[in-house]
Amino acid sequence: MVPQSMRAGVGVFGIVIVLAGAVFAGQGLGFIPGSVMSGKMEWFWIGSVMVVIGLALAAAGFLGRPRRA
Repeated sequence: MVPQSMRAGVGVFGIVIVLAGAVFAGQGLGFIPGSVMSGKMEWFWIGSVMVVIGLALAAAGFLGRPRRA
């Protein structure tokens, strides 16, 4: 059984990964200029994968049903 605080921590970590991935994707598409990553499609794909992984972690942390003993 996973403690509730651990599940919340996984959810918060997932949200942080989503935000970082969104920044990476935005820089890769050139929406956020001023970086070495700006305008390079590889960073868009890396950011997109981070967003998907972060959403999965957030869903597991916040939406997963609690297990009963």
